[in-house]
Amino acid sequence: MRPIEAGDIAALVALNTDAAPAVNVVSVDEFTRLADDSTLALAVDDGEPAGLLLALPPGLDYASENYRWFSERASAAGTDFLYVDRIVVAPRLRGTGVGRRLYETVFATAAVRGVAEVLCEVNLQPPNPGSMRFHLGLGFAEVGRQHTKGGAVEVALLARATAAATSA
Repeated sequence: MRPIEAGDIAALVALNTDAAPAVNVVSVDEFTRLADDSTLALAVDDGEPAGLLLALPPGLDYASENYRWFSERASAAGTDFLYVDRIVVAPRLRGTGVGRRLYETVFATAAVRGVAEVLCEVNLQPPNPGSMRFHLGLGFAEVGRQHTKGGAVEVALLARATAAATSA
């Protein structure tokens, strides 16, 4: 696991595209902008890019319906967050603990920075039960639901308090 480098972008965009509809398809330019805006932009490298995680801070001008929902919730509560915009692990590495290690890095970063919550969403429609089990197993809890993409997608909005929040 390491920071994303410019030379990774094309391969990571392809990996992201292959994971649709669990994650939104983005262009190279959009992925680059998201990576640049991220607090954490991580690549998994097993000789070639084999996974990624992008975690965004609050306050960005980002059109994602889910990011905006979380931003409004945090603003109303007076809290901050890290939003996991996307996590993708190549099929060959699934079940090896790579996803858990990516999230452990997010949780540790959030705690060090004093961030109250780590946030993400999981598709309910189209269903993604494996991702839901994974996230619930990491301690995430559902804090809302919404329909996105004109009603074509329903997501569970998930949050996990950080060590910074629980020690405050």
